[in-house]
Amino acid sequence: MARKDLTVFDPHTFLTKVGRGTTVIHCKKNTRLFSQGDRANAVFYIQEGPVKVTVVSSHGKEAVVGILESGAFVGEACLNGQKVCMATATSINGSTIIRITRAAMIRALQNHPAFSKQFMAHLLTRNIRVVEDLVDQLFNSSEKRLARVLLLMAHFGKNGRPETVMTKISQKTLAEMIGTTRSRVSFFMNKFRDLGFVHYNGGLQIHSSLLTVVLHD
Repeated sequence: MARKDLTVFDPHTFLTKVGRGTTVIHCKKNTRLFSQGDRANAVFYIQEGPVKVTVVSSHGKEAVVGILESGAFVGEACLNGQKVCMATATSINGSTIIRITRAAMIRALQNHPAFSKQFMAHLLTRNIRVVEDLVDQLFNSSEKRLARVLLLMAHFGKNGRPETVMTKISQKTLAEMIGTTRSRVSFFMNKFRDLGFVHYNGGLQIHSSLLTVVLHD
């Protein structure tokens, strides 16, 4: 008996067909999807990214808690009863975003098992990343944290090799992501370049040899 071909679920196509409750948004650079303190009433799917997620303390100090790329969701905490946005989401270089109201998202999850499975995989992956980021922040030096962030941005481990970092991230943003100063990031980036771990050629290229910084005790 011939094996039946399985159709791969495509969230991009699906979300554009959900209908009532979804809106496609074409964002320019530095467009805010939502701000910390806004009413939490929608989930956003990043069709084309990237998007920066930041939080600001009561003393006005800002921290970057994530850079999300195509295929990621943001704002999903509203599904669990969160009334107020705990962070700010901003497009970095321009993005195409699908905004899904809370009601439409719940309806889609209930009525479409394939979509529900895809969304669950996203949540589990995000949870693992949050734990890894916390361990990294608690136990690793700023040099190791920077190396790890660069490897993640270059998709190290996918398809067997890193890629050129397509997202243009400033050293200031990198500093906010790893909890250090811009001058320290500049120092480490120059060091990585001199050692041949990174290369600038119209874009930032990350070599697998940078992994030695993460693994070195």
